[in-house]
Amino acid sequence: MIDFQNGLFVKLGPTDPKPIAAELGPLLIDGESVYLAFKGMRDYVTFTNKRLIAVNVQGLTGKKRDYSSLPYSKIQAWSIETAGRFDLDAELELWFSGLGKVRLEFRGQVDIRTIGRLIGNHVL
Repeated sequence: MIDFQNGLFVKLGPTDPKPIAAELGPLLIDGESVYLAFKGMRDYVTFTNKRLIAVNVQGLTGKKRDYSSLPYSKIQAWSIETAGRFDLDAELELWFSGLGKVRLEFRGQVDIRTIGRLIGNHVL
């Protein structure tokens, strides 16, 4: 599992969710679809209609992957921070029951409010 205890995953930028949805297809449950996808250097995070899936690409070839499933039903609270004039990164903090805080940083061009609304629609 990805070490979320340090509170930080990777800086993420938007990416096309279609290829990621194809890769995650065998992991998705019936009726689950990928809404948004964000990629770092090699790792990525996707938001589905059921959960957040964090993928940690490992090894030199990148064939080994760790998939962490974080269901929206376990989110107790969340916080978004928009990008500013000098701080160009947006941030999302999620508090999961039994896991603690997960913090994701997004590059400035990400509309963090949309992510916050997506989470609100599934948690509230």
